[in-house]
Amino acid sequence: MLDQKTIEIIKSTVPVLEVHGEQITTVFYKTMFENHPELLNIFNHANQKQGKQQRALAGTVYAAAKYIDNLEAILPVVNQIAHKHRSLGILPEHYPIVGKHLLIAIKEVLGDAATDEIINAWADAYGVIADAFISVEAEMYDAAANQKGGWDGFRPFIVGNKVEESEVITSFYLKPVDGKEIAAFKPGQYISVKLEIEGEDFTHIRQYSLSDAPGKSYYRISVKKEAGLETPDGKVSNYLHSSVEEGEVLQISAPAGDFFLDTEKVTPVVLISGGVGLTPMVSMLNTVADLQPEKEVTFIHAAQNGKVHALKDEVASTAAKAKVNSVVFYDQPTEEDRENSSFDVEGYITKEWLKENVDIAQSDFYFCGPVPFMKAINAALKDLGVTDDRIHFEFFGPMASLEV
Repeated sequence: MLDQKTIEIIKSTVPVLEVHGEQITTVFYKTMFENHPELLNIFNHANQKQGKQQRALAGTVYAAAKYIDNLEAILPVVNQIAHKHRSLGILPEHYPIVGKHLLIAIKEVLGDAATDEIINAWADAYGVIADAFISVEAEMYDAAANQKGGWDGFRPFIVGNKVEESEVITSFYLKPVDGKEIAAFKPGQYISVKLEIEGEDFTHIRQYSLSDAPGKSYYRISVKKEAGLETPDGKVSNYLHSSVEEGEVLQISAPAGDFFLDTEKVTPVVLISGGVGLTPMVSMLNTVADLQPEKEVTFIHAAQNGKVHALKDEVASTAAKAKVNSVVFYDQPTEEDRENSSFDVEGYITKEWLKENVDIAQSDFYFCGPVPFMKAINAALKDLGVTDDRIHFEFFGPMASLEV
């Protein structure tokens, strides 16, 4: 536990972190990777290049300082990050490295304002926060390894099938090389895939939502091919699309994640997705069809047009077997889309449409997609009076704010 004086010192830095937090975390990552380049085998290069990780860490450090006297308030954030860490393979020995370079960054950015008293207080506070993460993650590692069909670290899986779902999304059906049982998962969770790409100095780890229901003999991921081979995201997704074929082996971590469908509830559910954000939603939809076919489901998907709309036939088939109302929005439909009546609504999902077409009062809402899309959906739901406990969402990447 921290003493009262240390807590007061940490809280006094909150206004400074609000202004300089991202600058501090930018210096932190730069210095840490210079001194420990081996950590680039774990951290997402794309999120680093785009500044997403720096912003996310700045937000976490700010929240930790603000709630240093009540860390239980940020336990949901700790839990979410811990899932990511377990999936990536972050270990207790990494935390002293992070702590050392965080203090270096605070001192470098704040200069003389970062007094010895402040640095010492942050060293103590970081120790408490790190211990919390290590404790939570230890339980997660133990649960992942010791569950039925579970394992520790990464396990080899063979690509049994590779299926092109649209012009930009391809599915990979993954089966364990050893032929043994695989761990169950909750619909909405993800796995990490570790790749060694020829010509790259470091391994790349990417997290992909599982896009089919649990209980199968395989895991399925459906990956969007990002534009631009020169970008880290484009490099990995293009490699999967163009170079990984059926019969090849990928290294996979056990399923993780705190975003998943509550299969105990019987109230209506609304699943809303934009683009490749439909992958966890399809897992949820297929699960409901398997376990709760009488449950009322509204499945709403937004895409540019039919060329990039993945898993459409699968969703239609599932909807026909269960109590599902499936609605498709295209904002740039092609003439072929119009001729074939491939969509239901032209344009974007709006607050007004939601108000008229879904059960706002009773439903739980799950959504995933590009951040601007998610911000719009979140704002619409809140404007319509949907309470926070019925709003569930997932970021593809580091956490960000949906508040507009």
